[in-house]
Amino acid sequence: MATDRLHRRPRVLIIGGGFAGTHAAKALAKLPVDVTIVDRRNHFTFQPLLYQVGLAVLSPGDIASPIRTMVRHNAHTEVLMDEAVGFDLERRRVRFASGAEIGYDYLMLATGATHSYFGHDEWEPLAPGLKTIEDAIEIRRRVLLAFELAEREMLETGTHHPLNFVVIGGGPTGVELAGAICDIARRYMRRDFRHINPAEARVLLIEGSARVLGAYPADLSKKAEEQLTRLGVEVHTNKQVTELGPGYVMAGDLRIEAAVTLWAAGVQASPLGKMLGVETDKRGCVLVNGTLNPEGHGEIFVCGDLAHFEQEGRQVPGVAQPAMQMGDHVARMIAADLSHEPRRPFHYFDKGDMATIGRQAAVAKVEWPFRAHWSGFPAWVTWLTVHIYFLIGFRNRLAVLSQWVWAYFMYTSGVRLIYGSQKLPGWPTQDGVDEREAVKPGAAAD
Repeated sequence: MATDRLHRRPRVLIIGGGFAGTHAAKALAKLPVDVTIVDRRNHFTFQPLLYQVGLAVLSPGDIASPIRTMVRHNAHTEVLMDEAVGFDLERRRVRFASGAEIGYDYLMLATGATHSYFGHDEWEPLAPGLKTIEDAIEIRRRVLLAFELAEREMLETGTHHPLNFVVIGGGPTGVELAGAICDIARRYMRRDFRHINPAEARVLLIEGSARVLGAYPADLSKKAEEQLTRLGVEVHTNKQVTELGPGYVMAGDLRIEAAVTLWAAGVQASPLGKMLGVETDKRGCVLVNGTLNPEGHGEIFVCGDLAHFEQEGRQVPGVAQPAMQMGDHVARMIAADLSHEPRRPFHYFDKGDMATIGRQAAVAKVEWPFRAHWSGFPAWVTWLTVHIYFLIGFRNRLAVLSQWVWAYFMYTSGVRLIYGSQKLPGWPTQDGVDEREAVKPGAAAD
């Protein structure tokens, strides 16, 4: 057994095909190791552009690529579609939902995060979040359906249910969703309806703290709120959501009638972190040391949103940049082991942060190659350029660029397709208000 272990190639098992997992797999292709990537889905999703699928600007295929295609030139890399359900750390084996067990020499966990409703999981059917393509398609269904139902109701009765869109959470996702809804209502749909005026729709952004984009510098946060207001978004800060119901939101003593409610207020780590049986923080992120390992497990690496890694006294954020860098660093550490060299600690190189707000509206904190704070049109152009550059595959870049150019000059977006149920939570029906109807994400993609 010891002889076999000396002569075979080490196996690196990667759970999660996101930014960290795919970057690690590509870097590991240069090493004498066998790599197995396991993910519940067969595709990588470029999450920073998910909201554009949710708001009918892009198609799902524009921001997703099959994982197999991404690693097809790596002869010693295999891809499996499965879900991890348990670990045997002593035997170095992972159990999967299919019943299979896979052994490893190195294990990398990068399964990301999901929505957190702060103990109110019953709110999820009423206010979907945005983490997957299925989520984006469900958001698209609800937003577009609200306009369709209002048009039909206006024709039949001469009035319609209030077209109020409530976005809960003023982080980057919430800001992007709120701004994009304003854009499609006031610019892209303005000539499409005969009985309603989409521009009269209200978009409300609810944030529990004192300002939107709280992780950004104060000047950019202020610029973001100003740009949101110019677009038509009603920003409500220092408002805690206390109750969600079919067709309404309670924020303190303020009751808001809501045709569509969207959740962007909190995240929690994938449950796999707690399954490991190692120390985690209150969000379920695994506490890792300087080489991205849980204490006492040098063969296990935890990356991306699932990792609680601190640098200069602050936790590194769970966004794409650190995830990609962590994936690359895992490959470097395994290379060091194979060469019998010491591992070097991980250091996150922060290049900056950006958030788009709407047409010609964005904020950007640039840290490299120089330091600057931008807002408005320059930040928007920077955001477009960076996201096109990082999209996986030339076809995706070309498709997204052409869609953006068309939408910019023609004031239209072409993916306004509705799948699934024609009902919304709380929307009046012929039989009265349906207080139970809420279709969960999972409709088919185009």
